[in-house]
Amino acid sequence: MTDAKNAMTEWRSFWFLPLAAALGYSSSVIHIYSIGPFIEPLQQAFGWSRAQITLGITVASIVAAIFCIPMGVLVDRIGPRRVGLIGVLVMSALFALLSTATGERMNWLMLWGIVALGAIWLQAPVWTSAVAARFETSRGLAFAITLCGASLSATIFPLLATWLIGAYGWRMAFVAMGGMWAALVFPVLLLFFRGANDAKNKHSTAAKISRDALPGVSFAEGLRSSALYKLLAAGGLFSFTAIAALVHFVPILKGVGATPLAAAGTASLIGIFSIAGRLGTGVLLDRFPGHKVGATVFLLPIIMAVLLLLDGANPISQAIAAAALGLTVGSEVDVIAFLASKHFGLKNFGALYGALVMALTLGTAFGPLTAGAVFDHYGSYAPFLAMTTILMAISAIALVSLGAAPNYENAHLIGVAHD
Repeated sequence: MTDAKNAMTEWRSFWFLPLAAALGYSSSVIHIYSIGPFIEPLQQAFGWSRAQITLGITVASIVAAIFCIPMGVLVDRIGPRRVGLIGVLVMSALFALLSTATGERMNWLMLWGIVALGAIWLQAPVWTSAVAARFETSRGLAFAITLCGASLSATIFPLLATWLIGAYGWRMAFVAMGGMWAALVFPVLLLFFRGANDAKNKHSTAAKISRDALPGVSFAEGLRSSALYKLLAAGGLFSFTAIAALVHFVPILKGVGATPLAAAGTASLIGIFSIAGRLGTGVLLDRFPGHKVGATVFLLPIIMAVLLLLDGANPISQAIAAAALGLTVGSEVDVIAFLASKHFGLKNFGALYGALVMALTLGTAFGPLTAGAVFDHYGSYAPFLAMTTILMAISAIALVSLGAAPNYENAHLIGVAHD
């Protein structure tokens, strides 16, 4: 059977799974992509600075990073379906607790630590492990669609939060957002989210696939693999630099003379190109060596940094820089997840990919803070942009040095009938 026929068979049998997984993955970032509209109301209510408000994201990211590997192990043991279903309900309820903020800074940080305990149930390994078990020939595109859930969040959550705050106030908006999203996502997951090793019920005619029967390395073998540390370096350096550039992109443009409205308009290109980046990278990963595709994608932030350093006041250069950043920010998780599934197989994918998500999460936690500190010290983002060119080059080298992945045979998983 040709690759094209294999891909058609996968999509004909499981077309609904990446779509349901994307909706589930969107829930994992509800606290990040919706916080923007809450900043001004919280400032007015409590007199906090914006740094104090957004410090909650750093706290949540650190807590989430600590639990990445344990949650990955849990996914491997009980299957992604139960973890995802529990996670959506828990996350929605804990997100709503932000409405109880008292104005005490420690109370605010504790609430964000609690929110992180909900977010850990919804991390990328939950959704990608289910998709990886159903898709082989078209895994790259299936991952891309799954991870577009974050792009969906970036589009919907700010608008929804703004409307709810205007209509009902910020406290009720936290509660309403959590409840509304759970009411939408949970039924979809209940009906359509099921990986190959998730038995439908104890009377299912299809036998639940034993984890020992899955192809791939053991967890100990994965920890000894040089591929793991190359992926850790690539992912951590990427999120540290590229996510920092994303967070500070508008201030960077304003610093070189752009008006606030023009800077925001140019920055919006990042979101548009992130969707194209995810889908385009997914298609390329299915057709070309993954390590080479990944290395090429990870070089794109260098274009962004060089343009802003050498010609940052030029609106055309700004637009190209935003597009380059969007293309790569939309595809980095796809690349790391794809390469992890290829180099480690599926037996312990959740745990090993959890380690990689930990690196991505820690980079997200500290990159924006570092970029802000660099600006505070030098009065310019130029040193951070220069550092970006170096770190992203190292990241790309780490990926290309992976070489070809082992040929884990998991075609028997793809042919599993609907449970």
